[in-house]
Amino acid sequence: MKDADATTAARRWREAAPGAVVLDGFHALKHALRFGADVRLAVTSDKDSVLALAGELAGDLTEVLRDLVVEVPAPVLRDLVTKVHPTQVAALAVRRDSRANLAELARLPRRSPVVVLDNPRNLGNLGAVVRLAAGFGATGVVTTGDMDPWHPNAVRAGAGLHFATAVERLAPDDFPPGPLYALDPEGDDIRSVDIPDDALLAFGSERHGLSAELRGRAARLLALPMRPQVSSYNLATSVAMTLFHWGGPAPDPARTG
Repeated sequence: MKDADATTAARRWREAAPGAVVLDGFHALKHALRFGADVRLAVTSDKDSVLALAGELAGDLTEVLRDLVVEVPAPVLRDLVTKVHPTQVAALAVRRDSRANLAELARLPRRSPVVVLDNPRNLGNLGAVVRLAAGFGATGVVTTGDMDPWHPNAVRAGAGLHFATAVERLAPDDFPPGPLYALDPEGDDIRSVDIPDDALLAFGSERHGLSAELRGRAARLLALPMRPQVSSYNLATSVAMTLFHWGGPAPDPARTG
């Protein structure tokens, strides 16, 4: 029976993989499930280890994973995924609905900013920004340019947290409403500025910085504090510093006192 289950799982994976979001590793699967992803299939070469991880790190999902995850032989897992994650688990999920994302981005009043990445060029940085945005409770992450923010490498770097915030690629004319605050070395010291909850926070690409178009659209330019002769920060670091200055999500009463 187990051999039949493994064979069926491998066939279903190959059929569903085109167009699906690959969740690479336990943490990506955990986050996706916690934030309502439609996970169609999960496979592992060591189900006992996956359930042990769940018992240690995600007790709320142990029974869900027990029912969802199918064990397949290690060679089959290596054949299904490009590179096997150290936690030996991978899953396929349905990409978050674009219409729902756009509605969430456009909804007013907005209680947290939208991060705008202007023509990002590094998928790992892009995913790291999504992870930050999800952690800070940002409304979403919008990208411009030709890079798909749902590329497998970005989802991998985001640890499955694309499902925790609205991630979309948009042209500047289609940006959600709100004042555009752009990060630029010639801007006002960010420490002197209060960032409103409905702001769009724009960051330039790793290679070329902020485009002239977004710089010209900005209601205000903000500069991060930086020691002289240091040229720049990593993109994810800049986003983290800016979101921290904004203030982050309200404390969860269940986790206080």
